[in-house]
Amino acid sequence: MGRVLKFPKNFLWGCSTSAYQVEGGIEKSDWSKFADAGIACDHYHRYEEDFDLLKQLYQNAYRFSIEWSRIEPQEGKFNQEEIRHYQKVVLALKKRNILPFVVLYHFSLPLWFQKRGGWLDPDSEKYFKRYCQKVLEALGSEVNYWITINEPMVYVANSYLKAKWPPLKKNIFEAKKALRNLIKAHKVAYELIHASNREAKIGISKNVACFSPYANKLINRILVFLADYSWNNYFLTRIKGYQDFVGVNYYFYNRIKFCFRSLFAFRNFPENFYCNTKSGKFSDIGWRIEPEGIYCAIKNVSYFKKPIYITENGLADKEDKLRKEFIKQHLFWVHKAIEDGMDVLGYFYWSLMDNFEWEKGFEPRFGLFEINYKTLERKIRPSAFYYAKICKNNALIID
Repeated sequence: MGRVLKFPKNFLWGCSTSAYQVEGGIEKSDWSKFADAGIACDHYHRYEEDFDLLKQLYQNAYRFSIEWSRIEPQEGKFNQEEIRHYQKVVLALKKRNILPFVVLYHFSLPLWFQKRGGWLDPDSEKYFKRYCQKVLEALGSEVNYWITINEPMVYVANSYLKAKWPPLKKNIFEAKKALRNLIKAHKVAYELIHASNREAKIGISKNVACFSPYANKLINRILVFLADYSWNNYFLTRIKGYQDFVGVNYYFYNRIKFCFRSLFAFRNFPENFYCNTKSGKFSDIGWRIEPEGIYCAIKNVSYFKKPIYITENGLADKEDKLRKEFIKQHLFWVHKAIEDGMDVLGYFYWSLMDNFEWEKGFEPRFGLFEINYKTLERKIRPSAFYYAKICKNNALIID
């Protein structure tokens, strides 16, 4: 038997999903007109079945999002049936002793809001506050962990710099405006939730990349500093007094050296932010696998002196050949961070099931559950049972 690495008592073990990517049947969002996910995984109707599988895998927490376009399909008109649906989802989790982490905004927007300008609208935080108030009225007594916004920098980069996502913009000034309004929206939601429940814990999920210099040259170190500040720390610094924890989504480790592409970094982050070699292991969609980077990401946000949850970490691996080792090695470095005094309280694998991966469609397979999109059958992958053993024992065994 190898070395046993115990995690802290009451450590949270879970998975993450988002509404548009798994629920299906969402027709009033900007994404439904841009890239329709159709029935997706039909999680909307099969959540009880999925939660039974989640429980079978010994997980004690689940991070999911509320779909704003379901709650408010028309401006100012709220759908009580959909509100009751999410009440049932939360109660189904609690019935199984699974802690709900609720995300209020995960990329998709109501069509009516997007037509008003989305996050460019000067009143955007007011609309977001009104939506949050309705969700809070329905779920506030049952939910203590809230994530206001998922990956604001990723959203802004894809929607306002790269034109990959709605509203398909390439305008740095609009990107800055959207970012400012997302900061305002978070602060408004934070104050609203705390006014209702002082015990609530509120944060964001932040895509935190690990940047290191390719060679120890001054220009490379300057680029790393700029990348860290702009991508990793800018948003978190602006909400510094408005977060009870930091959610870390870790996928990217980038060794940076100066080259011509660096001048156009954020137009193509993360693909062309760095001039890198192509050695190493990669996921099915070409993302480099660098487990040590999760330690770097945790260390980066520990500056804010708040509890940390790994709210996403996973890979596209259709054949399930790399996922077991991926989970083992990333959790080794999470444990190392805890050993070194960093306050990490939970880990959520992305994702519970294969799903609609935004502009990449259904091809990437991130799930612990394999989804047959023709029959919607769920099949637990072998790596899921490995993760389940870790969750059950609250410990990782290193050979």
